[in-house]
Amino acid sequence: MSTSSPDRTSFLLGLVGAGIGGSLTPAMQEREGLESGFNLTYRPLDAERIGFGADDLPEILSWAQRLGFDGLNITHPFKQHIIPLLDELSDDAHDLGAVNTVVFRDGKALGRNTDWSGWGRAFRRRLPNALADRAVLVGAGGAGAAVGYALLDQGAAHVSIIDTDTEKAKDCATRLATRFGDERVSATDDLAEALRDAQGLVNATPTGMTGHPGLPLPAELVRDDLWVSDVVYFPLETELIRLARSRGCRVVPGGGMAVFQAVGAFEYFTGHIPDAERMVRYFEELTH
Repeated sequence: MSTSSPDRTSFLLGLVGAGIGGSLTPAMQEREGLESGFNLTYRPLDAERIGFGADDLPEILSWAQRLGFDGLNITHPFKQHIIPLLDELSDDAHDLGAVNTVVFRDGKALGRNTDWSGWGRAFRRRLPNALADRAVLVGAGGAGAAVGYALLDQGAAHVSIIDTDTEKAKDCATRLATRFGDERVSATDDLAEALRDAQGLVNATPTGMTGHPGLPLPAELVRDDLWVSDVVYFPLETELIRLARSRGCRVVPGGGMAVFQAVGAFEYFTGHIPDAERMVRYFEELTH
């Protein structure tokens, strides 16, 4: 996985996205760098604050390389826009059509994706016995595609995808089926029916996050025998997670994806395997 020379000790990194002032990634990366004995600086490059858009990405990328950045994390709304500007994509980033980690090496910009592997690792850590379950995925955007990829990669028997935009759900299912097979993933517009055959439910929509309160599905569909996961981590205890806990469901809150995408990115950037449990503890400090 590592793409950086392991004898390096100094790193300059950044996060490119819009409205990223609340991101915990800079603090997590800098703390783990310090604990690992590195001189690691991580700077947010906020499109809203600085004033740039997708059309400016070639300049941002060139500027970062010239100034000696070792890598960038990429977040909303640029994960797709960055792809044509890169020299190489990992297979998973190509399959997903999204990049959240760019590593600069030997004059080239390399695209990687640690969103899916981050969610998958967080899930395995919490529910190792649920890897082969059938699951329903609500939300077919970038986060949904990453979660679907992770579910299927780790052995889910079937993933049903639903989105308020039915074409987006179909496109997501088609993309994942290309990699994992038509029989293991499908789009649906009948959430209740899909949940009847499922053991798990994942929310990959913004519903439940600060500023977007509510549940992503009718409360009566959250059965006590389902496991329930959320990608939202502001707040950690979303209305969905709270409801699921109250009904006795096994839950996987959204913080795990946030931590473990950072764990994967740190390894790509530095060539050093970070202490994942230490990063989990620091994330918990930051969010409590």
